[in-house]
Amino acid sequence: MSVLRNLRAAAMLFLLAAGSVNAAEAPNIAFVNTPQVLEQAPQAEAVRKTLKSEFSSRDAALVAEQSKLKSLEEKMERDSLTMSEEQQRKLERDILSQKRELKRSRDEFAEDFNIRRNEELAKMQREIARSIVDLAKEMGYDLILESGVIYASERVDITGKVIERLKQDFAKNSNR
Repeated sequence: MSVLRNLRAAAMLFLLAAGSVNAAEAPNIAFVNTPQVLEQAPQAEAVRKTLKSEFSSRDAALVAEQSKLKSLEEKMERDSLTMSEEQQRKLERDILSQKRELKRSRDEFAEDFNIRRNEELAKMQREIARSIVDLAKEMGYDLILESGVIYASERVDITGKVIERLKQDFAKNSNR
């Protein structure tokens, strides 16, 4: 929260300082809706596809293990009256063992997926930041705001331009 306070304070100081110059030198300020950029940039869809392809086989294996476990549980429920006590105990141990293994595998999968997703998200955020800075320099903006903005008119909202820039960058990088 202190980051937002610092950002707001910096923007206010900038605006106050800018107020002391004449209108011809007024600062050029813009706003970027980062969640919208993260949702609509083609890089985000590429990341989703990459993660899906990387983790789909492990996900399928987990689904198969869950199905196998469910079959054992159904067998226990269905055949427990006709099984000997030894057979019941062995099946119960197998079920318990498979439940533990499945839980461990799920936890491992979730951890690995989160690590990879965070890596890809960080890479994409760096690319978005670079695109915003490049666009700001090209268009002569003095200040670009994102988080903590309560209102931004369409006149200063450059989110669409950032998304367009990211699409161009994505197309360029895809053609390599």
